[in-house]
Formats: sequence, structure tokens, C-alpha cells
Amino acid sequence: MEICHQILEKIKAYNTIIIHRHMKPDPDALGSQLGLKALLEHHFPEKTIKVVGFNEPTLTWLAKMDQVEDTDYQGALAIICDTANTARIDDKRYLNAETIIKIDHHPNDEVYGDLVWVDTNSSSASEMIALFAEATNLELSDYAAKMLCAGIIGDTGRFLYPSTSARTLRIASQLREHNFDYAELTRKMDTMSFKIAKLQGYVYDHLEVDENGAARVILTQEILRKYDVTDAETAAIVGAPGRIDTVSLWGIFVEQADGHYRVRLRSKFVPINEVAKEHDGGGHPLASGANSYSLEENELIYQKLKNLLKNR
Repeated sequence: MEICHQILEKIKAYNTIIIHRHMKPDPDALGSQLGLKALLEHHFPEKTIKVVGFNEPTLTWLAKMDQVEDTDYQGALAIICDTANTARIDDKRYLNAETIIKIDHHPNDEVYGDLVWVDTNSSSASEMIALFAEATNLELSDYAAKMLCAGIIGDTGRFLYPSTSARTLRIASQLREHNFDYAELTRKMDTMSFKIAKLQGYVYDHLEVDENGAARVILTQEILRKYDVTDAETAAIVGAPGRIDTVSLWGIFVEQADGHYRVRLRSKFVPINEVAKEHDGGGHPLASGANSYSLEENELIYQKLKNLLKNR
């Protein structure tokens, strides 16, 4: 792919490369970010390559960020992984870099960067980094393969989501050939704390489902305190409603400290990303995020979800 070679030429031209990803990272954000760093360090040990962003406590077992100073951005290349829009880029200092590259698999609703590679056919940004290595004949280190594997597993729901293509499985198979403890990685990714297990029980007990299969549950600040969980930790139960046979699409409404709601939207077959776009969000057709700023907006979003199924 020509775009991969263009990215490689930019990488070769810079001595300092700083890799960003989106706020509130998931395994793919970290996997693509750290996987790219490991790939570049393996082939360009003379360069300074750093990853930046908030250290999400629930995922520090997978990856930790580097200490990046303001001066590091002078004459540097910034690469943004797995982030569709600038509002979600973690650490706005990327704007101080000399050149910006966007590598993402979400719909390209906001075009930013000096060089843009968006591939909505990829299951994940981690799959794209693996494709980049393949296209440019850059051999992956074992650690890079582990990180990219984690990202692909995370964004495909362990290869259950429709975004899992034959190419995804081929790449995952090649990553699996590297020397890292795959069993330990997948076991860690599949493990939940007891408090999250109890929260999942709450979700099942309080899930509202209409006659067409549109579902929702609201997690207030009171509920988060009761179960001693953070907003980031609630990500572990987002897929739970989808395991119910009568549920076709659903929303998880999580109240934030400032009173607004972070809305995680998922669907088995009906696109829900247009609803997300109408409410300060966006994402994939079957996996999106939105924001609600009142109880009335919560109701409006749920009504739109119900209408998606009612009008089929």
C-alpha cells in the first residue's frame, strides 16, 4: 500500500516520534500505540520514540506511558492512533509537533493531520499497524506482536464481532506465531474483578428491554459508588446485554461526575452510529458512543434506538 510507504518515509525523516491515542483508552488504543512504538524501536533504535497519554488504572497491566516533555515536540513527528476526531486525542500537545499522521479505522468524519490513513475495513487500529509492518517489510518484535494481538482481541470482542474479517484472522494467526504468552494475555483480558461481576448482575437485573429488542440500563453516580467502580471500569460490562437473545441493540448510560451521561451504544445488526452523531458522539455502525446532558436527552436517545427497530 502506497500510504504505508509514505508513512514510513515520514518516520525515517524524524529523530523524535511521539505516539498518541484517544482518551479513556481501550486495549486497541494501547495495543496500536505500544505496538507501533515497539515496531519502530526494533528497526530504528537510534530514534527517540515515546508514547503519551493518561495511564488508565484498569489497563496499566498491559501498558504504561512515557514521560514526555514539552520540548520533545520541537521538530517532532506525532502519530495519532485509533482516534477519529481531535476532541478525543489524549494530550493536546500533539499540535506542537512539526508533522501529524492519523492512523485510524473509524469513519473519517473529521479529517485532520498532514498524512491520513483511515481504513474502515480493518477491525482495529492494531490490525492496521500489523498491515503497515507487512506492507513495508518491517519485522515485528515479539512484544509488538503481543500488543497488536491484544488490540485486535479487544476490538473484535475475541473475534465475535462482524468487523472480524478473513484478513483479521490471518493477521491474528501470524501474530500468534510470535514468542509471547498468549494464554496469559487472553486470560488476563477475560478476567473481571468481583465488583464488576456484581455490577454485571445489576445490569441484568435492571435492563429495560422493549418488545422489539431495544434495551438500556442507567448507571448513576450512586450505583457506581455502591459497586465501587469507575466509569472506565464499566467498559467491562458493555457487551453484557448483547448476550441476551431478545436484545438487538442497547445503550449503557453512565452518569459522570459533572452530571452528564456517557452513552455506550451497541447493536447486533442495525447501525446506531447516526444516533450517536446526533448526540455529541460517533463511531462504528454497530459500536458507538454518545453524550447526554439531561434525563430528557436520555429518553430521546432511547426513543431513537427503539425507533430504529420499530421502523424496520
